[in-house]
Amino acid sequence: MHVLAVRRFPGPAWDELRDVDYLDGPLVEPRPGAEVLATVASVSAETLDLLPDLRLVANYGVGYDGIDVAACQARGVAVTNTPGVLDAATADLAFALILAVRRRVVEGDRYVRERRWGSGWAEPFLLGGEVSGATIGIVGLGRIGQAVARRAGGFDLRILYAQRHGSEAEADLGAERRELDELLAEADIVTLHVPLTDETGELIDARRLALLRDGACLINTSRGAIVEERALVHELVSGRIHAGLDVYADEPNVPPELLDLPNVVLTPHIGSATGGTREAMTRVMVDNILALEQGDDLPNRVA
Repeated sequence: MHVLAVRRFPGPAWDELRDVDYLDGPLVEPRPGAEVLATVASVSAETLDLLPDLRLVANYGVGYDGIDVAACQARGVAVTNTPGVLDAATADLAFALILAVRRRVVEGDRYVRERRWGSGWAEPFLLGGEVSGATIGIVGLGRIGQAVARRAGGFDLRILYAQRHGSEAEADLGAERRELDELLAEADIVTLHVPLTDETGELIDARRLALLRDGACLINTSRGAIVEERALVHELVSGRIHAGLDVYADEPNVPPELLDLPNVVLTPHIGSATGGTREAMTRVMVDNILALEQGDDLPNRVA
């Protein structure tokens, strides 16, 4: 099974693949013979045209919105992803952003580093919002959303969630279902955990951002395009709300207006960025490739 990879993926599982070539830049020339594309990048119909023998796009990550699934299906190319193993890491980052934003951790860090701390511990501009006892609204109560809810329970947060259908997990999590607009108006903290699809693109638009209460914080570790980014920038520049953002609409480009704002914490799409999680993702990716080689059902087929 000849694999074409955009990089060497971390962990010992990668060494189980015996026939791997690596791209040293964008794919611009035909690569006949490549049966698997192991990737974290976008895969377009034009990319597929350069891989006439392709049988599988093995995506390194859960989200596969960058892959032209319809074009893959039209060519008989399967698509797999790596779900499950990054739930905890992403939920941990979401909660890290919640704590950093609500308790103004980054501002406090900068205050100390700039040697401005000298007038005692009660500077009013560093007063944050409560975490314990606040209301969190989770948009999408899937695997990652449920992991966030479990962490929220440990902080004694009141848990609301919104999704199209109710979740069987809501009773165990102590979560209450709301319509999305109701959740946005009621929550102190809103955290997004839905995939990017045609239906969820700019799901949180200017109208819905305006429903957030003054001082609320928005956390996004899913996909930047789920939020209408220009409208979010407007709200953050106004200072009315706060945000913790790990994802952006046009990565790696971050709206320049956000870079100097004190009311937003920015991270570079590191939801799954722990050593153990990234190695586990490689294990899942390799298992999908080996299943194809052995003629077995693909464990994580999405198309």
